[in-house]
Amino acid sequence: MTDTAPVIEARALVRTFLENGRPIEAVRGVDLTVRRGEIFGFLGPNGAGKSTTINMLCTLLKPTSGTARVAGHDVVAEPHQVRQNIGLVFQDPSLDERLTAHENMVFHAMLYGVSRAERERRIPELLEMVSLSSRATSLVRGFSGGMKRRLEIARGLLHRPTLLFLDEPTLGLDPQTRNLMWDYILGLKEEHGITIFLTTHYMEEAEHCDRIGIMDQGRLIALDTPRNLKAGVGADRVEIGTADPQAAARHLRDTMGLEAEVNGTGLHLQVNDGAGMLPKLLSGLPVEVTRVEVHRPTLEDVFLTLTGKAIRDDEGGDQFAALKASTRRGK
Repeated sequence: MTDTAPVIEARALVRTFLENGRPIEAVRGVDLTVRRGEIFGFLGPNGAGKSTTINMLCTLLKPTSGTARVAGHDVVAEPHQVRQNIGLVFQDPSLDERLTAHENMVFHAMLYGVSRAERERRIPELLEMVSLSSRATSLVRGFSGGMKRRLEIARGLLHRPTLLFLDEPTLGLDPQTRNLMWDYILGLKEEHGITIFLTTHYMEEAEHCDRIGIMDQGRLIALDTPRNLKAGVGADRVEIGTADPQAAARHLRDTMGLEAEVNGTGLHLQVNDGAGMLPKLLSGLPVEVTRVEVHRPTLEDVFLTLTGKAIRDDEGGDQFAALKASTRRGK
C-alpha cells in the first residue's frame, strides 16, 4: 500500500438482512473513500446504515455484495490484517475497571500480539501522550470520564493502527474536557499521521473534520468538506435592525433588486457572501441602522436539509453497539 492509497475504499457496498422473511437493504450500494491522514466524520440519523457500514469496515459483518478494503486489505479475504490495522474507541467505556491503567494496556497488547519489548517501550510513551503517566498504577474505577476516554485512545493506539475509529469521542464530557480531547485527536493527525474515522452528533465538532459523509436510508447522500457542504445549502442570511424596516426594504429593492422580508423592527434577506455584501447593503440606506447580523449556513442546516431531521434528535445512539457486543464476547 502506497502512502497515497486510500485507507478505506468501498465500492457498491451492500448489506441485506432478512426481516420477517423479507430482505431488507440496510446499506444500499455505498461508494466511500477515506484518505490517509484525514479526519473523516460519519453522520446520519438512527437507522440510516451507519453502524452496518462501520461493522462491515471493521470485519464484523460480511458485505452481501460489493467490496471494501481497509489499510490495503480486503475486509472479507483478509479480516485479520484489517483488525491489526485499526484501533477502536467505543462510545461507552470498555475498559476493565478492576485493573490499573497500565494493566489495561498490557492486556490489550497481549490480545494484539505486541511483543513484551515493544509494549514496555510503547505503554509509557502513550500514557505520557494522554497525560496519564502519574495514574499508570491507579485502578480505572477511580478515573473520570475524560480520563477513561484518554486511556482508551492510548490503548487503541498501542498496536500502531493505521486507522482509528472513534464513536462519539466526547459524548457526556464537560466542555473543557471536550476541548482537551479534540487537542489529542487533532494531534494524532498532525503529529502521527493517523487517519481518524469518527461519529458525532455535535455539529461544532464535525467542523474539525476534513470531510464528512452523511448516510440516510442506507445510502451515502453527501460527501464533501464542511465548507462545501454548507455552501450547497444556500446563501447567507443577513438581518438588519432599523426603526423603519419598510423604508429599508424599499431601498434595497429599488437600488439593488433585492427582496427583503420585514420582521418586527428589522428585515432579513438571503445573499451570497453576506459579510462581503454588507458595505453595499448598508451604503445609502435612508434610515438609521441599529443592528446587523450575518448568519452563515451551519452543518446542522446541512443535516436538516438532507435528512429532514436535526442531528440531536438521534442523540444517544450507539453506532458501534454490535461491534462492542462482539468484542466483549471475545469474537
